[in-house]
Amino acid sequence: MKTILKTISLATLLLPIVVSAEMSQDDIAKASQNPLTAMYSLPIQNNTYFNIGLDEKTKNITNFQPVLPFDFNDDWTLVTRTILPIVSNPSLGATPYERTFGVGDTTFTAFFTPKQTDDSGWIWGAGPSFYLPTASDNDLGTKKWGIGAAAVGLKLDGKWVYGALISNVWSFAGSGQDENIERVNALTIQPFINYNLDDGWFISSVPIITANWEADSDHTWTVPMGVGIGKAMKFGNTPITLQLHGYYNVVTPDDYGEDWQMRTQVQLFFPRK
Repeated sequence: MKTILKTISLATLLLPIVVSAEMSQDDIAKASQNPLTAMYSLPIQNNTYFNIGLDEKTKNITNFQPVLPFDFNDDWTLVTRTILPIVSNPSLGATPYERTFGVGDTTFTAFFTPKQTDDSGWIWGAGPSFYLPTASDNDLGTKKWGIGAAAVGLKLDGKWVYGALISNVWSFAGSGQDENIERVNALTIQPFINYNLDDGWFISSVPIITANWEADSDHTWTVPMGVGIGKAMKFGNTPITLQLHGYYNVVTPDDYGEDWQMRTQVQLFFPRK
């Protein structure tokens, strides 16, 4: 908690933007649940994975995920989303207590979304996704450059916010001659459903389903199921949300897949000038 508060304080000092006092807790909560929100935001998401492999080890990934919207033209907004992971990875070899810590590979996605919604009330966006080999250690990345496509659709329906984000990336360059480094062909499906309560509280389920198409059938899918709770508030003049989630993997890769995970997230919002 001390680390989270220090991060919030630093971000607030670096981005001294005054927030409108009219932004309610409900507005903050729904903004955090909308991947295409028109506000600048900084989600910091920590995922701890438990019972990995036969030795039941633990892995931790902290994702810094700045979301930056830009006016593309009079009809379209460009919303960029970057995921930069900081990884603490256990050894799966003969040295059981060795860990590797550093930066992982980065994903950058650009969603083009219309400024006006149609009568159905659905909000949507689509665009390219790029996979960048930024890992600081060979054990934390793939050494591959990749490109793909992503799309998101959601609806704000009273107290409910629901939808899904889907992407797939394929590697096209990088360490191609090394037979020990497999190609990247990865699918991510992120359905989300949120129910907003009073006083900024909300209940949500945001599992991250993944498929590695380069693996065999026993190691392709990771399918978590679970639920979380969140709270919208203001830290000084800065809107934030805090979340805590737990997920159990009903499907996980044999031999090296984790059984379950805990997710904590703090998200800061900064209005566009």
